[in-house]
Amino acid sequence: MLSLTLQKIKQDMFQEKNQILWNKKIGPSYYRIGIKCHRGYSDAQPGQFIMLGFGDQTAPLLRRPFSIHRLVTTDSHGQGVEILYKIVGTCTKKLSFYKKGDIIGVLGPLGSHFLIPDTIGRIFMVAGGVGIAPMVFLASSLQKKGVDLSKCMVFNGGRSKDDLLCGDHFFTLGMSVNTTTDDGSAGKKGFVTDIVSAAIKEHRPDMIYACGPTPMLKAVTQMTEIYAVPCQVSIETMMACGMGACLGCAVESRKDSDRYFHACADGPVFNASILKI
Repeated sequence: MLSLTLQKIKQDMFQEKNQILWNKKIGPSYYRIGIKCHRGYSDAQPGQFIMLGFGDQTAPLLRRPFSIHRLVTTDSHGQGVEILYKIVGTCTKKLSFYKKGDIIGVLGPLGSHFLIPDTIGRIFMVAGGVGIAPMVFLASSLQKKGVDLSKCMVFNGGRSKDDLLCGDHFFTLGMSVNTTTDDGSAGKKGFVTDIVSAAIKEHRPDMIYACGPTPMLKAVTQMTEIYAVPCQVSIETMMACGMGACLGCAVESRKDSDRYFHACADGPVFNASILKI
């Protein structure tokens, strides 16, 4: 089973040394980095990720996973990807020093992606902090499929106003954006799941897409069960290889306590009903 999973991943992904297109600071600790990639990235889907390798003696040995924030295009083919990241440790600090023209190792695109039903109406996107990253890619994909984005609502939570990102992008697409902060510095004070719960009662969605910290995903999953709303979650967890070989990113199945999924190979996007979060 594992060998078949690895074989499928190898058929769909590329391992390259690629050039940095830009690395822009957009907040006190947030950056967007553009990376030139293989044309195969035009087939990448929202929710998938890449593994970045720094390739020098001062860098960590293992690659690090990052969600694809959006595709970088110059024509009808994908020319690369943009990653939204926050400085939280040694790797992301090192990444912030990269400049245009520098070379970085890229493995991807990897993992499962958000599924968009052919007939879908009202959509909720729920994000916490940097969990907003794949939602920009998802919104673009929804737009290309002809989904009425005026019926889509974004719920974005952060510790403070500095953690609320991409709001203007969603506004431009005609989406409703609702925000919360832990300290009340922007939006409503409190947890983002509080306003999601109220919104579900008022306008039940056809689908909820969520990405963020585990406690947030757990709360979202619980409320979608209560209101019987389909939900897909993108989980945040440490990954060592990104291909299902090391088995380090195990996630417990809700229906079978003896079964574990692996976030990199089976995910990172899952139907919320099958996970024990």
